[in-house]
Amino acid sequence: MGVSMTKHILKSLVLATAVSVMSAQAATLLVANKSEASVSLYRLPEGEKVATLGTDEGPHEIAISLNGEIAVVTNYGTRQSAGNTLTVIEVPTARILRTIDLAEDAMPHGIKWLGEEIVAVTAEGVRALLLVNINTGETVKTIGTDQDISHMLALSQDHDRAFVANIGSGTATVIDLEEAKALVDLAAGAGSEGIAVVRGGSELWVTNREAGSISIFSIESLEKLVDIPLSGFPIRAEPDDERGRVYVTQPVANAMSIIDVDTRRPEQRIDFDIGPDKSRKTLLSGAIPDSSIPVGVLLSGDGKTIFVAHTNAHVVSLWDASTLEFIRTIETGLEPDGMAWSALDVEKQ
Repeated sequence: MGVSMTKHILKSLVLATAVSVMSAQAATLLVANKSEASVSLYRLPEGEKVATLGTDEGPHEIAISLNGEIAVVTNYGTRQSAGNTLTVIEVPTARILRTIDLAEDAMPHGIKWLGEEIVAVTAEGVRALLLVNINTGETVKTIGTDQDISHMLALSQDHDRAFVANIGSGTATVIDLEEAKALVDLAAGAGSEGIAVVRGGSELWVTNREAGSISIFSIESLEKLVDIPLSGFPIRAEPDDERGRVYVTQPVANAMSIIDVDTRRPEQRIDFDIGPDKSRKTLLSGAIPDSSIPVGVLLSGDGKTIFVAHTNAHVVSLWDASTLEFIRTIETGLEPDGMAWSALDVEKQ
């Protein structure tokens, strides 16, 4: 067994223990309000809003450190002005620690933690994956994808590879993180956006929003295994390996499909009984005016709850992951999208 795999297993055991101990206590949900330049923190399970923190324009995605203490937010910017910063938040105290400047017009989006200090961040504006030290603020590596609209990000289980979904190119770029170089661009489908590592790390799933499909690749051989048709503009994919599922949001259909990993077919579809808030325009409200526009989807770290961000209704809906029954909605800021879950409680401000 390699050193990187051993480290990953040890980290997983530490995380599992921490989640087991702390999930009996209150946990925290963080939601990026991308048209309000803020992140809100909610105490779970009640969904009480504890704090809202200002960020730079266009906060899109959030990544939580292994111990649940630090959240990093990508500030993507707006249609008028490209963003180039990360906001670093201490979760238990609900305070901003620092703002990190990236390359000019970087347009950071997808983000994952690689260790205690380093995050991997997609940067659409410079067609690259950035490795950033969140303590020093230094971009330690810039790895070119040379693809259009490098958007969402997934990591292999041992964190030696990154997978970047490129909307404009319809591809997924495979990156060797140890060698800091792109290896290959996998042909997925038009509008490749959502991306997830599935089935114990053996498969890569890519949602193709324009093509109306999900492309599945073998991570070992990088061969395409199958394309699954899925209508409704499939936009995000969240794996649930414990139950052998992948949750895929469909904004045009105002729905979420639950895909069985073994059969590679939808085992159930949740059609959301949540309408749009037509009093406030959002990024996609003109194109999909009658949908709540479910985009972000997140499985809690304890595996109990599914969170769906409805960007055109300004709410997050909560679902029981075991029964797929509706729990409640939480009111958010304008246009919620990226989310993160911490097993730590947050202090009331």
